[in-house]
Amino acid sequence: MSISFWRKKRVFALLFITFVILMFISSDKVGKWLYPIRYEEEIRQHAQAYEVDPLLVAAIIRVESNYKTNISSKKGAYGLMQLMPDTTEWIVDAGKFSPSFKNDLDNPSVSIELGTWYLNWLHKEFNGNTVAIIAGYNAGQGKVTRWIQNREWDGTLENSNSIPYGETRHYIQRVLYYYNKYHKLYAKDWGMAS
Repeated sequence: MSISFWRKKRVFALLFITFVILMFISSDKVGKWLYPIRYEEEIRQHAQAYEVDPLLVAAIIRVESNYKTNISSKKGAYGLMQLMPDTTEWIVDAGKFSPSFKNDLDNPSVSIELGTWYLNWLHKEFNGNTVAIIAGYNAGQGKVTRWIQNREWDGTLENSNSIPYGETRHYIQRVLYYYNKYHKLYAKDWGMAS
């Protein structure tokens, strides 16, 4: 074999070893690079105003839109927090927001504010049950309330396999995965208990 082949192998091995060493030296930096939070100021501001865990807001944004502003789902949800048009209209009316918010979901601050207000409302509806709040954000509060009232689901993570919607079961898992990652990486920086 040629010398250049072995030289390439050594360079690759050296780069790989350097990467592994860097991961161990600054795992938080690598973690934050892999799991970034964008729109931190808006998330913190609205989470504080509506008394919602900012890392939960960030995790929902990550799952809903991956921080992309001008996207819509096949079902018609729109913006960073992927709010459905009828839900947006209800939030704007119930929260007494400016009617202009209905058509401004591509503005990150508006989307985050409406979504965070809704999370606060779900928090009250489900007595602080984070798993039910996440399920309600995905499937709708009415459906989750019916599942719990009809004893189809008890509202716990342990029994989330009994949730009738596979999408909602998967959604809960994904949001909690990112929430736990964010909590591990950002809680100290954001002045939250670890």
